[in-house]
Amino acid sequence: MTASDGAQLRIESHFMSKSLNDLITLLDLEQIEVNLFRGVNLHKNRQRVFGGQVIGQALVAGCRTVETIMPHSLHCYFILPGDPQIPIVYQVERLRDGKSYATRRITAVQHGAAIFEMMVSFHAVEEGVFDHQEKMPDVPTPDQLTAEDILKLPIFREPSEKMTEFVRRYYQSDRLVEMRAVEFGRYFGEKVEDGRIHIWFRAPQHLPDDPALHICALAYASDYSLLDVSVSRYGRSLFNKDMMPASLDHAMWFHRPFRADEWLLYAQDSPSSQDGRGLTRGQIFRSDGTLVASVAQEGSVRVRRKAF
Repeated sequence: MTASDGAQLRIESHFMSKSLNDLITLLDLEQIEVNLFRGVNLHKNRQRVFGGQVIGQALVAGCRTVETIMPHSLHCYFILPGDPQIPIVYQVERLRDGKSYATRRITAVQHGAAIFEMMVSFHAVEEGVFDHQEKMPDVPTPDQLTAEDILKLPIFREPSEKMTEFVRRYYQSDRLVEMRAVEFGRYFGEKVEDGRIHIWFRAPQHLPDDPALHICALAYASDYSLLDVSVSRYGRSLFNKDMMPASLDHAMWFHRPFRADEWLLYAQDSPSSQDGRGLTRGQIFRSDGTLVASVAQEGSVRVRRKAF
């Protein structure tokens, strides 16, 4: 993707589903000046902007300022909660433009204050001598994790209306990212003894053939559920009403080509949790076993205190 055609990320979307149209809209920033972009918020009824949205939009802003080369890593900090009622402005600083690498700093601003900072490194494709990766975990395929299959799990032998409704909403078709969890029982109190969880995910419909768009879509999706793995061994979920989660930082490394509209496996673990913070990691694989990206995040993981 080049700065001039800026994204093929501006897509005619009349033929797309609502969820895909929303994802394209979310990642299609308005350029308001050189190195200055504005992003919309689609979910104005939330208390704060979803962290993955800010990651994805900031990466789009960075991509709009480079020629042809793709991101290979990003590192970012969440500084303040985003206000979903107003747009977010992204300021891009062009720190380096080399023959093989380029570097950008992106700052997200609302109400005159920085709410988010990202550093992105871009790399031109080159041939390497060494090439290895970890093996993809052996887990059920997405076709084995349909809503009908989930409702057959032992935990649903006597399903309540609340549990059935949760499954229905989890698998509803108008999500911006389609997800199918392997360890689904943890949403209802089952402990994951080794603390490792696996989620298949993808964009719900076909995306245009722009590699930068697929990378930005993956960056958006990478914040879904990652912090949740920090409490999986305790039979808890960040969906619980007494939990107070917040992402503090986020890092990604992009290894090999992929499509965000094809099933990807997100293998997650949490090597440490202490002092109200949880460290989480993720490896993202194509369905053929190819490792395409790695992720790390630390977040605030607190339990809401009961009022007496």
